Amino acid sequence: MWLVALVCAAAFVISAERLKTVPRQNVTLELQVALPLFVQVFMMAGDRYLAANLAAIRALVVATDKMRPEDYRILGKVQEDASWLNPAHEDNYYTATAILPWNGELDAAQTILARAAKARYFDYQPAFYYAFHLLHFKGDAVGASAWMRAAAEKLPRDDERLIMQNIAARWMDRAQDTDLAIRIVEAMAQQAKRKDFRAYLEQRVVRLRSLKQLRAAADRFREQSGRPLVKLQDLVDAGLVAAIPADPFGFGFDVDKQGRVILRTSPPSPPRK
Repeated sequence: MWLVALVCAAAFVISAERLKTVPRQNVTLELQVALPLFVQVFMMAGDRYLAANLAAIRALVVATDKMRPEDYRILGKVQEDASWLNPAHEDNYYTATAILPWNGELDAAQTILARAAKARYFDYQPAFYYAFHLLHFKGDAVGASAWMRAAAEKLPRDDERLIMQNIAARWMDRAQDTDLAIRIVEAMAQQAKRKDFRAYLEQRVVRLRSLKQLRAAADRFREQSGRPLVKLQDLVDAGLVAAIPADPFGFGFDVDKQGRVILRTSPPSPPRK
């Protein structure tokens, strides 16, 4: 008996010494693996909401300051699973929004937010964050505007809804398809209940129509001259437009480095004396 114990003790000491030389993986202890969904539910005695809470807690307590890309993939999977188990989980979509998109896991974050937006019919924030991500990470102004309008419908006060609808309308200035942008803002104007907001949206339509006109003229200028547009006055000098249309908001139009006509977002600077 003593001999067996001595041999086991010696084996343990030798193994421990050898393990000291083996490189350890730098994986956060709180988040080493994403378990299959059925296992998570089984471990919680069939309670999917309890399983969702546990997954959300794992995401909350994890230290993200030194995580690697593969760790963020696990975090995204854990939080995506939590959103499947309980799509209305508020803490889960909050932390997913704050962490995942900024660390290469945008798709997971958008899945979580889309589920939360559907489950939390009273909460504007999931749709709002989804819209922001579409514009910021994807450059999808049309999709972002649609999600922002959906978020606005969940707000309780008229003035809050108007603010968010205004953002949705302004984002359409960034749309690549000007015709589509015009149709969307026109539809928003037709559906607007307040006359002042309807008039404001109609002015945005006028602005977009002028942008469409100038862009078409810039395309003809490129075809005729073989070079991109440099300044708007070139369109007048070439006889392609009678005059540069006025912007209802006073900001005007400009030409970017690629020769594409764009909307100004601020008034032009006064000429230097």
